[in-house]
Amino acid sequence: MTDRLEPATIRKLYRRLIPLLFLMLFFNYLDRINIGFAELDMGDELGFSPGVFGFAGSIFFLGYMILEVPSNLLLHRFGARRWIARILLTWGFIAAATAFVFNDTSFYVMRFLLGVMEAGFLPGVAVYVTHWFPERYRARAVGGYIIGSSVAAVVGGPLSTALMTYTDHLFSLAGWQWMFIVEGGAAMVLGLVALRAMTERPADAKWLTDEEKAWLAGELEKDRAALGEQEKPSVLRILGDARVWCLAILFGCALVGIYGLLLWLPQIVKSLGHLSNLQVGFLSAVPPLLGVLGTFLVSKNSDRTGDRKKHLAFVYGMSAVAIAGSAYVGSPVVAYVLLCLTGMFIYAGNPLFWSLASSFRTGVAGAATIALINTIAQFGGLVGPWSIGLVRGATGSFDLALLTIAAFLVVAAVLALALRVQKKTADTKENAAV
Repeated sequence: MTDRLEPATIRKLYRRLIPLLFLMLFFNYLDRINIGFAELDMGDELGFSPGVFGFAGSIFFLGYMILEVPSNLLLHRFGARRWIARILLTWGFIAAATAFVFNDTSFYVMRFLLGVMEAGFLPGVAVYVTHWFPERYRARAVGGYIIGSSVAAVVGGPLSTALMTYTDHLFSLAGWQWMFIVEGGAAMVLGLVALRAMTERPADAKWLTDEEKAWLAGELEKDRAALGEQEKPSVLRILGDARVWCLAILFGCALVGIYGLLLWLPQIVKSLGHLSNLQVGFLSAVPPLLGVLGTFLVSKNSDRTGDRKKHLAFVYGMSAVAIAGSAYVGSPVVAYVLLCLTGMFIYAGNPLFWSLASSFRTGVAGAATIALINTIAQFGGLVGPWSIGLVRGATGSFDLALLTIAAFLVVAAVLALALRVQKKTADTKENAAV
């Protein structure tokens, strides 16, 4: 009976939850990275320098960091369904309103507010997954929705540049303005869908049988018992946990590369030759498309072997080699191939990281821990886009910026190998609130 019950239940979870979470991640990353495509026309129209775009890309993460932990704790208090829907509605509104910026200050304000409204989303979804999937299935579950970010970069290039090209001057608005309006409005619609379609916990799932609910509750309880459920997280103990800081610094270094590549890839591709906006959009789609393939293969093998650390070190190490090589080679074609390989490996690290980050605490403690890790890690988002913009403005090329990204990815790979993540047993001291 159990032999049939387990796979049937897991299949239902994947089919019911992952597509919706995938769409959320898709629009989440689309509304983060579309300024890279907007810059192709927006910069000339509003007179923005590369430094302005770099700073706008980075200031998003300042707003994100400020409210990351409070937002994730509020998600735990009010429930994932309502809080995630609220995040989608408000970030979609701000993303659409970015169409009407008129100078660098208004641009900075809207990007900062986008970070504020988005705060808590990604770690909140990671916590939500722990309420549904047993630990041994979690990497594939996270991989199933987190490839939405890669798909956003795949589809986002052709979609954004097509919107910019074919809606230009429609109702007296520029194409880049329509791009922000359409893509931000889609996130708002998805927020309304999420409010209706999400199920809070397995016990509320009418689409599971009583036997499936009982089996799933038993498996999740085994995970909680192995970790030691903490209803009241000790803030000082979380801050004093070396694993939290190691994971945060590791992911922060990786984010320098991830967001540096996401936000500047259109400009990096355009610098390789004389290309139209549509050509840039389609060529920019290939690295994240390969990232989808890499995510699937690496996540599947990670779940099969039970290893996260070595897989994480491998993908970041290979990303460093490929992106450094793209800066050294003289051929634009070879440089582009190496950028594609960078995308294949660098995106594959996300599900491994979130599986690690959610593997040693549960409940409120898990929410607080994941939010804190993600908050500290956002220094990578602050450093990556802005520094690349400054370097490009100062040197006229991306070579030095790409080598800097490679150095951060090497640090991430080394930290992944050095990381010690082991399941915790119950510790009554950790149940004391601070």
